[in-house]
Amino acid sequence: MAVKRRIRVLVAKPGLDGHDRGAKIIARGFRDAGFEVIYTGLHQSPEQIVEAAIQEDVDVIGMSSLAGAHNHLFREVLKLLAERGAADIPVFGGGIIPDEDIPKLKKEGIKEIFTPGTKVEDVVRWVEKTIHPRE
Repeated sequence: MAVKRRIRVLVAKPGLDGHDRGAKIIARGFRDAGFEVIYTGLHQSPEQIVEAAIQEDVDVIGMSSLAGAHNHLFREVLKLLAERGAADIPVFGGGIIPDEDIPKLKKEGIKEIFTPGTKVEDVVRWVEKTIHPRE
């Protein structure tokens, strides 16, 4: 009997944002839920995030942005994934993202946005319902 692969999540901190407490809490929540977690650390470029996602064969990318550069950085990750033939890797985001930016980001391909106050369990549940391990 084949064992189902665990969901592999890349948790990324794009740009110059130096606040990673939330990303670390989410990463720990994913780990505690049984996911494989790859955490990029601070100050990652979109290129570094996409390269890590491809190298690690992740099922989903979660990005945290608190410094206001989410529109550019999230779009750039989506663009680079498409250029690298990896547009099938879903991307979600979290952080301080104004309500008016959320519909635009979703329309462009970000699967979900989680804002401050979201419970870790709710993010884990969303990933469990939405993301399936890649073959």
